[in-house]
Amino acid sequence: METVGTINGSSETSVSETVTNQRLAHHQDGDEGHEDANAVNGNESGEPEPSDRRKEILKALEAVERDSAAIAESFSSLFASLRLSLSQATSSTVDHMNCFSDAAGRLQECVLDASTKGNRYINSCLRLNEEMKGMDALATQLKILRRHVDALDSTANKIVRFP
Repeated sequence: METVGTINGSSETSVSETVTNQRLAHHQDGDEGHEDANAVNGNESGEPEPSDRRKEILKALEAVERDSAAIAESFSSLFASLRLSLSQATSSTVDHMNCFSDAAGRLQECVLDASTKGNRYINSCLRLNEEMKGMDALATQLKILRRHVDALDSTANKIVRFP
């Protein structure tokens, strides 16, 4: 008799093998009492009674039901584990994204502040440059004035020293 392994670890015989093995057992035993009973019931083929076949089918269905329940429980456990893993991975990713978002926000504020200060500095330099353009004329006038003062001073020194 051959057995088939199931998901939950138990071994069950398949229905067709069970029925076949029972038929062989009836023929090998040579038990004529069963054959006479079957002949009286109108069943001369040597097959087991319908109630025996129903019992075997019910046993096979119970085995299938147990295996199905074990498979369903296994899948349920697997999905719960996957759900937990996905939740943990997603939570970790969400935490990292929130941290990244906070850091990017702070960096953006610092860059905005630095660019504002840089713009103020550039504007101050431009104003100073405009004011310095007016200074060129003033510097030229000061140079001319200095030459006149130097000329006046040297003339005054010549007059005072004149013996």
